Amino acid sequence: MNLKGKTILITGSARRIGRILALAVAKSGGDVIIHHSNSPKEAEETKQEIVSLGQEATIIQADFSDPKSTDEFIKEVFSTQKLDGLVNNASVFSDLSWADTQIAQWNNHLAINLTAPFLLSQAFRKNLSNNLDGRIVNILDWRALQPGADHLPYTISKAGLAALTKSLALALAPNITVNGIAFGAVLPPSDGGSAENILSSVPLSRWAESTEVEDTLLFLLTGPKYITGEIIHLDGGRHLN
Repeated sequence: MNLKGKTILITGSARRIGRILALAVAKSGGDVIIHHSNSPKEAEETKQEIVSLGQEATIIQADFSDPKSTDEFIKEVFSTQKLDGLVNNASVFSDLSWADTQIAQWNNHLAINLTAPFLLSQAFRKNLSNNLDGRIVNILDWRALQPGADHLPYTISKAGLAALTKSLALALAPNITVNGIAFGAVLPPSDGGSAENILSSVPLSRWAESTEVEDTLLFLLTGPKYITGEIIHLDGGRHLN
């Protein structure tokens, strides 16, 4: 799983799962473009860890809920960088039911979790030479394939991203593979929710290890080019319940 000489853009990579993904790329010899929305301190800390591994890292800030900010981000990235891979990880995760969801919250989830990955994937294809291969990995959630009533705008936006993964796998073939990873219990909820009862619904009865997250990403970034349109559940079997 060697990414030597490759540059990978990972959105939302300053902290949490995004940071794990960024360091996985660096450990495998790849350079990283770190995107963050409002985590400059964490972004700089992640950059320094990548540099300590002997790789290059560039930090670019953008608020994907703002169309202008997203557009400026895309122009900056693709006018200055040659990318080999794109990991659409940035997301907003709010515990909202259908009754609690306001239109602004709905639009915010769609903009960050679905529209930004589409626009970035579109730009990635336009900027990739026809004689080169590229990889796109979309970060999903087990909820995307088994929607429930909780976290409504988040779940629906991730379900849309799952559909986009399969559609882009067809649209961007044969030069670009597009796959997804649907996570389960990796880290405690970012919305401050309780983590006490999470494992009760996980057949393997444990949290994912960071190395398992790393290995899954690297498999999709460096593994067989004959795999596209797939969504791997790294959730300990949570989606089976």
